[in-house]
Amino acid sequence: MEELQEEVLHIRRVSRKTVGGNRASFSVLVGVGDRKGTFGLGLAKAPEVPIAIRKATAQARKHVIKANLKGTTIPYDVDFKFKAVRILLKPAPPGTGLKAGSVVRQILSLAGVKDISAKLYGSSNRLNLSKALFMVFQQLKKQV
Repeated sequence: MEELQEEVLHIRRVSRKTVGGNRASFSVLVGVGDRKGTFGLGLAKAPEVPIAIRKATAQARKHVIKANLKGTTIPYDVDFKFKAVRILLKPAPPGTGLKAGSVVRQILSLAGVKDISAKLYGSSNRLNLSKALFMVFQQLKKQV
């Protein structure tokens, strides 16, 4: 597990109303992966960004899954819906590359997928896209 690379996927500033005013904190989404089929996601909040990154990385390392890959791609077409996000993933022949946008490209890269075509429909919310992709790989693991 030591060879897992980490990547910050999203940082956002959030605030909470209190009697004394607004309390600001940071929410961070981190992905970890070995680029060989293993990856994980973590989400954490803290008053400062470095602390939130450290907490999110620890979360991601706890929630690591092994993706069921067929060479450098996925074994079959997947059309998955989660909340307002719809992801369409299609396997691609070797040499095609990562044809995906947004945070999906970063996560697929961390997972070790090198050849895939991905289309995103609906919401572009990075957190929901990440969760949807994580669920896709959990289902791939169970089905094949």
